[in-house]
Amino acid sequence: MLTAVEADLREKIAGEVVLSPHPGRTLRKWREGFGISQRDLARRLVTVPSVISDYESERRQSPGAGFIRRYVEALIALDTDSGGKVGERLGVRPHSDGILGMREFAVAIPLKTLGDRLDARPVSRVDLHRDIHGFTVLDAPRAILSIDASHFVEVYGWTTQRALIFSNVKYGRSPMVAIRAHPMKPAAVFFANPGRVDPLAIRLSEVENIPLLTTALSAPAVLERLEEL
Repeated sequence: MLTAVEADLREKIAGEVVLSPHPGRTLRKWREGFGISQRDLARRLVTVPSVISDYESERRQSPGAGFIRRYVEALIALDTDSGGKVGERLGVRPHSDGILGMREFAVAIPLKTLGDRLDARPVSRVDLHRDIHGFTVLDAPRAILSIDASHFVEVYGWTTQRALIFSNVKYGRSPMVAIRAHPMKPAAVFFANPGRVDPLAIRLSEVENIPLLTTALSAPAVLERLEEL
């Protein structure tokens, strides 16, 4: 499983490839930037160098999303095996303390589908009909103590249309007060394996029109299920 840092780098590269008018040339640019030969990359992908060459030179039809994903993940894995120097050069850094994991979805996922995936149930009277474009899993006390207002934007990745999933929650007042106080708002909030949810947290959810759901899953179990999406 990719770390959050590696997932960020994968999405950066794959996004550039997909949006490029010449995906093959963009793949080659990144491979050469990583200092990886076609032979080594082909060995990692369990294929032959001519396949890599044909895609990069665009003698083959543009690669599909599956191949791009495997290609990029192979580049990152090979770089990681050799010390991760390219990732460091690109300025990719670990997330702030308190952020356990985050990801952008390739396609929007209905909130109800996400809730079902996490065995979650709503605890506030807010309409669940909305799409979720990503998620951030946080350790609530650590996040509240370590992420100040000027860095809160990091929690939202590329989009605020995401689910914030708080673990290590007892009553849920503090996360909802923090969300209430900041101008950026998530599309939904989940509490992972909370204690008794305070009525104030539920009320703030309803005032902000942000669905609040709870799941009995632990943070590691939540991340495992989300990684499978």
